[in-house]
Amino acid sequence: MNWNRPPRNPLVESRFVIESSSVSAPGVRTAVQRRGIERTQAILDSAETILAEQGYAAATLKAIGEHAGIPTASLYHYFADRGQVEAELVRRHIPAVDERFAASLYGNEIRTLRDGVDAMIDPLLAYFRDHPGFVQLWFAGRSATLSELGGLFDESWAEKLWHFLIEHKLIVATTPLFAVQLMFEVGDRLFDVAFQRSPKGDDATMDEGRRMLTAYLTTYAPSGTRSA
Repeated sequence: MNWNRPPRNPLVESRFVIESSSVSAPGVRTAVQRRGIERTQAILDSAETILAEQGYAAATLKAIGEHAGIPTASLYHYFADRGQVEAELVRRHIPAVDERFAASLYGNEIRTLRDGVDAMIDPLLAYFRDHPGFVQLWFAGRSATLSELGGLFDESWAEKLWHFLIEHKLIVATTPLFAVQLMFEVGDRLFDVAFQRSPKGDDATMDEGRRMLTAYLTTYAPSGTRSA
């Protein structure tokens, strides 16, 4: 026994414990956050895989959890229901679709209204064909939340296309924004029909849709350019 050992000071010891905890806590929180992000991504990746390989009906929360190796009870810590998983999947796709739209409209030479119509149809059609899971989600399981997200996307790009066509004198400056918004509404329905007829999007339907939308926009073209 060391008789020269100074008496214990509870205040000093408690301060040491608190300071040690404060040093380690951020590291613990970071690890927990990282694990949470990894699990969330695993859930979304599994949902995407099941949608692509087995279809919408198979992508239940139970199946998603089993595929991700996460117990169903734990899965509810990240998503309250299947609808939340689907909404987050769509949010994950939107930036990539947005980039393709931007590259198509602003990265190509748009000389005619048909070019403008193609610039909106081509990137979305290609994206759907590259992402069969997204096709299942969008055309087989579209909920009110997904429709709202799609509507916001359409509104944004309808306004961008409207400005673009006016600035490039492909439509007259008095063309109402609603006309281009309506074009997107009709375009959505064309995609519905095309993917009902074929899992890859029926080309004949899309070709007729391109003609229809171009003819509609041509009614707003400046005089002397309506044959373009």
